[in-house]
Amino acid sequence: MASKGNATLQAMIEEATVDAYGDDEQLTGLFAMLKEHLAVPFTTTVLGVEVTVRKVDLTADSIVAVCTRGRHRQKIDLLDLPLPTPAPDGAAWIDAYRRWAGR
Repeated sequence: MASKGNATLQAMIEEATVDAYGDDEQLTGLFAMLKEHLAVPFTTTVLGVEVTVRKVDLTADSIVAVCTRGRHRQKIDLLDLPLPTPAPDGAAWIDAYRRWAGR
């Protein structure tokens, strides 16, 4: 079963990066798929505190989740973001991004 999941994630990565040359363009392709498919906002828990993920954003070298709690806002690397159960729609793209990044 794990190999089927891995094959699915690999196919998603290939879909996102089909026209990409180099890591920067591949990252941008994965970000575009996340923007299109990940259902935001959603809530999750970070260090024991419930936060709302408002959107994803692209930095120079990673994809981050823009999290809020009250008036506070913080960007958390998507590689480190704990996902809630059940995961939001489109969370498979986070898994694909993590696989692409070697996580």
